[in-house]
Amino acid sequence: MSGEKCLEGHCLCGAVNISLEEPSHEVEICHCDMCRRWGGAFYAAQTGKKVKIAGEVSIAIYRSNGWAERAFCSMCGSNLWFRFLPTGNRSFSAGMFDTASSHSIEKEIFVDERADWCRLSGDHPRQTGAEVIAEAKAAGFTFD
Repeated sequence: MSGEKCLEGHCLCGAVNISLEEPSHEVEICHCDMCRRWGGAFYAAQTGKKVKIAGEVSIAIYRSNGWAERAFCSMCGSNLWFRFLPTGNRSFSAGMFDTASSHSIEKEIFVDERADWCRLSGDHPRQTGAEVIAEAKAAGFTFD
């Protein structure tokens, strides 16, 4: 289903509900070691222009390094979002949104860290971790 103006999603137990207005119709896949440990495979990132969150009392935040935080539901443990601290931008776990399952892959990042059993097919851009970090540094971001 492409062209939706709002994505509605929730964690496994339903304690946290998230609405994304003007969502991207592509997901970004991250294969970095942290994302793999966080979710068991890769992180499929869904974005949108505006976000509404209900159930904030059930959200726990973990600062995974000097430039990122990850949120999860404190009730069921579902991954909710990744936030890049230098910009404040968040991406949300695409698995929370039923209709995101029809979205295409925008790109894969940190492909040099992916598990051999996690290779995705398709003709989309793929970047190594060094390429991602270099691109971010060229844009003026610094990392701890």
